[in-house]
Amino acid sequence: MTQLDEAVTRYHKILHSDPHKDLAWAEPLRERMATEHLTVGNRLICPFLRPHFVTRRQFNSLVKATESLLSAIDRVKQVALATPALLARMELLPAEKMLASIDPGYPCLAVNSLLDTQLDNGSLHFVSASADNPTGVAYGEALADLFYDCPPMKEFRRRYALTKLGGKKHLVKALIKAYKQFGGQGTPKIAILELRPAYQSAEESEYVLLRNYLISEGYPTEIVTPEQLEYRGGVLRRGNFAIDLVCRRVGVHAFLLRFDLSHPLVRAYKDRAVCVVNSFRSELAHKRALFDLLTDDTVTAGFPAEERRVIREYIPWTRVVAAGKTTYHDQTIDLPEFIVKNRERLVLKPNDESVEQHSFRGWENTDAAWGKAVNAAMRSPYVVQEKVEPAQSIFPILTYGQLEMREMRVEVHPHAFLGKVQACSSWLSSVSGGGFSTIGGIAPTFIIENTK
Repeated sequence: MTQLDEAVTRYHKILHSDPHKDLAWAEPLRERMATEHLTVGNRLICPFLRPHFVTRRQFNSLVKATESLLSAIDRVKQVALATPALLARMELLPAEKMLASIDPGYPCLAVNSLLDTQLDNGSLHFVSASADNPTGVAYGEALADLFYDCPPMKEFRRRYALTKLGGKKHLVKALIKAYKQFGGQGTPKIAILELRPAYQSAEESEYVLLRNYLISEGYPTEIVTPEQLEYRGGVLRRGNFAIDLVCRRVGVHAFLLRFDLSHPLVRAYKDRAVCVVNSFRSELAHKRALFDLLTDDTVTAGFPAEERRVIREYIPWTRVVAAGKTTYHDQTIDLPEFIVKNRERLVLKPNDESVEQHSFRGWENTDAAWGKAVNAAMRSPYVVQEKVEPAQSIFPILTYGQLEMREMRVEVHPHAFLGKVQACSSWLSSVSGGGFSTIGGIAPTFIIENTK
């Protein structure tokens, strides 16, 4: 049994022992989540009763690999922007290409980014990147603070030393550094830009947490929507609130589905009247086609040896779905034919995250259904990616007042600021592939040290 297995087993025993098994401690924890804005809509972001643990060794390996990969991603950005043929492989919309061509005023592709990681004992795989509007930093830190002092954790900490992984202060430092690199002077007035659905009247809770923290650090901050912005006299503003720095929590693709390039934010961005973090250029790292370029040896041949090692060992083979030949582990293949014949080890994913487009796991489909999925992927920007076994673990969940043990898929999200990993959160989702499940959310993440 590994150190993590032993720790999880001990935590679960604590939950089932006196004085914790009556779950009287759980309701105050849930009430504090609601009070402290740890919700999405009317749902708590964390329905789980234990954190996710990673060992110090796992975390150190994750940090090293993530930072090397982010360096490679930044290098790919430079190559793609200078090479039209490579940029075309990213499957950007014309408006996305135009926005990507604008220098944001600071050198880093992404001030704030995360990677979707499968971390399971000694294995590590990066499945996708998000530098467009990554979330979870404020949620993860707030959850860690709540769980750290809850009764079962206090007993657990008598035996295990735990380290919290908060990132808000690092995020703010990165925002201000990018603003200074942009040429900003003094204390910026900050707008957190969110895209609010028509049915949503309230501000998203994580944005509230971030706004409140920025204000506490001395930065005037408001949460705004694109509809509220205006650009006049060389100043981007929401009403009387003049904006120097936009913390963009709106995906470029989603933004362009509702607004065009004459939007006040875009005009202010083009005029260098406002610093936008992350920049519109960061959309390059949000496209799943990015992994096509990263896993193509002809693109990365000149990259540093460590970056090529990380790509080779930790990124699954990925290609944009299109007619023609490509390479698969040094073999030349006809891509559509290869996809059809190898469904058991492949997954089809839309190039952009979208509620309209779905992923197709080959091993969950019949040959006929897989053939239809391949045909659909040929008509719309999709990537094909080699299967990565998901990390799974048992988590306790409070369901209608009862403790239930559920096996959950665990995605670990290292959060990087200006290319340096400073925080980590975990996203849990139901293992069940069939039907609709509401079980999912963020779990606080702790580094677990050697036994005391």
